[in-house]
Amino acid sequence: MNNTLDWVAWIALVDLPALAGLLMLIWRTRQENGQAIDGLQDLLSKRTDQMREALSAFKLEVAKTYASQTDLKALEDRLVSHLLRIETKLDATALKAEAAKAKSR
Repeated sequence: MNNTLDWVAWIALVDLPALAGLLMLIWRTRQENGQAIDGLQDLLSKRTDQMREALSAFKLEVAKTYASQTDLKALEDRLVSHLLRIETKLDATALKAEAAKAKSR
């Protein structure tokens, strides 16, 4: 009987307070983790909103400043036209130079 009282006393004096302390530690840790997760979710939400706003502003800037395909096609046509005229002039000059060279021989 004395042995049973020793076990009951041991449980009452040592095991129950230790178990209560562990449970409090677990409970406090879970609360802190929950608060940290909430903080991270808020931060992630804010950063996501900032990224969306920045992307939207960038798209608007691109739409305002970049040339359309029709504008690029018109520019390409003008450049090709100018290059063809230059090529024609160079060909004519080369033919004149060859003729002059042939005369000088």
